[in-house]
Amino acid sequence: MASGKEIRNKIKSVESTRKITKAMEMVAASKMRKAQERMRAARPYNEKIRRMAGNLSHALTDYSHPFLEAREDVEAVGLIVVTSDKGLCGGLNTNVLRLALGRMKEWDAQGKKLKVSAIGNKGLGFMARAGADVVSHITGLGDEPRLEKLIGPAKVQIDAYMDGDIDVLYIGYTRFINTMKQEPVIEQLLPLSGDLAGGSGSSHNRWDYLYEPNTKTVIDDLLLRYVEIVLYQAVAENMASEQSARMVAMKSASDNAKTVIGELRLAYNKARQAAITTELTEIVSGAAAV
Repeated sequence: MASGKEIRNKIKSVESTRKITKAMEMVAASKMRKAQERMRAARPYNEKIRRMAGNLSHALTDYSHPFLEAREDVEAVGLIVVTSDKGLCGGLNTNVLRLALGRMKEWDAQGKKLKVSAIGNKGLGFMARAGADVVSHITGLGDEPRLEKLIGPAKVQIDAYMDGDIDVLYIGYTRFINTMKQEPVIEQLLPLSGDLAGGSGSSHNRWDYLYEPNTKTVIDDLLLRYVEIVLYQAVAENMASEQSARMVAMKSASDNAKTVIGELRLAYNKARQAAITTELTEIVSGAAAV
């Protein structure tokens, strides 16, 4: 059994760790509320422009944008992976990276080339270790997503799609469900898919719009905004998920530390009682011998 001094040192160490995890839990809870507010504020616009873009993909028009044209032979794939910059958030990054790795293996088995863009330090490190072709990346996003920072890495993939270097573009992130549940997803970003657009359009419906000043200007601007808001919403969802997962992980760590402290204090009391009993036994034995 460990001595009383060793147990006291362990108790102090675990108590110090618990103070840190408790503070991180409170910080994550504060950031989580702000991240959820930003994410929920962007959702109505995101859903509306998805629906509009879905309708546009089935509209009667004399102008066909490359974002709306599905290519028959898919030889190269682009993937944007959204992760966090920091750890200590449970299995948040592990889950989305495991999902991405599974899709990457499928594409590799089909002989498709892959170009990866990483948003977040954890995704960048993972893709580098996996040997993926990382064509762009961004780290250090902070606590609030900023579109001017995100559009750079995404533009590399968009330009590759426009030039024909990739035939389809996907985005992988963690969707926020609630504080206790976050879901890793990989969605098709380009060409525009019915699933990503909310399934609002169908091959049996044909939409007719009036375009001012002209068809090309309206469709080009609308689809650019569509790509931007999908990217922004993915990062906002991931940040809300990150803070929620971190709060839950730190709360679990604090609770476990409290349990460990209780067990150590019980062990310390037992060791202390054993030492006292030993001393009394020695005193009594000495007195009896005299």
